[in-house]
Amino acid sequence: MVKLSHRDQALDAVQEVFARTWEYVLTGKEIGNFKSFLYKTAYHIVVDGYRKKKTESLDSMREEGFDLADDKGDVPLLSVDGENALKALAGLDGSYKDVVVMRYVHGLSPKEIAEITGLTENVISVRIHRGLEKLRTILNINE
Repeated sequence: MVKLSHRDQALDAVQEVFARTWEYVLTGKEIGNFKSFLYKTAYHIVVDGYRKKKTESLDSMREEGFDLADDKGDVPLLSVDGENALKALAGLDGSYKDVVVMRYVHGLSPKEIAEITGLTENVISVRIHRGLEKLRTILNINE
């Protein structure tokens, strides 16, 4: 639900993922890694939605319920408060933001992210590293 600002949008996206997956299975094609297939399908549905509708500002997204926290209320991205994490994440370029969220919020491996996005595992690892560096800079965290 990180990418979608409304619960209803998330439910619609899940339903669309299920429908597309079912259609794919009915064609007789085999799915090698089911988890990656579902994430890739969901990723493309969200990207398609963003292409159809301009991205909203962070403030309007937060007013409508955008939340970086998972169902338990934990913010797994970094050990900073939610307000600063949201601001820092909003400051990242989309290509960095996507892979950082997939890696640290959804817990996907670089290999799984590469399968989902169609990029190489090396490109994903570099984007994760650079995204974290940018987050550290934004948050003034020195390691």
